[in-house]
Amino acid sequence: MAVVGVIARPHGIRGQVIVNPETDFPEDRYQVGAELFVNRGGSIERLRVTAFRLQQGRPVIGIEGVADMDAARALAGVELRVPAESLAELPDGVFYHHDLVGSAVDTADGQRVGIVSKVEGEHGNSRLVVQGARGEVLIPLAVDICTTIDPAAKRIVVEPPPGLLELNEPRR
Repeated sequence: MAVVGVIARPHGIRGQVIVNPETDFPEDRYQVGAELFVNRGGSIERLRVTAFRLQQGRPVIGIEGVADMDAARALAGVELRVPAESLAELPDGVFYHHDLVGSAVDTADGQRVGIVSKVEGEHGNSRLVVQGARGEVLIPLAVDICTTIDPAAKRIVVEPPPGLLELNEPRR
């Protein structure tokens, strides 16, 4: 299952929720009638979207069976997922964030930078959050820097500009 969003908080008193989207296609992913899945208490539950609108760029959705603020509040922090096979095929050079998480990041000369813990931002303005021996390193997801991206092998090769890998190191 692929994460397509995280429920941020309730919105209003009728059980709607604000979603932090993890998709470039919120209009398609959260359309009325769409099925989403959540893991609550070790059990996979199916949710059906009953209402959708964008408010300040964030999806606000209604969910079947969630009729008040208390029920919506209970969903805060829950990841919304869909089966990976239901995802649209992407053009060459474009990747789903979940495909990059867990990838090893190495420099072109073989130095290990770390492992991708998440990808932040939207298409065209994304960055890798890499956990490594130096702590957290933020690397722009740009073709000039990320020269090889192989999601199947969970490997990314970077050629960072001078100083990029040292930006987040604690100052001594």
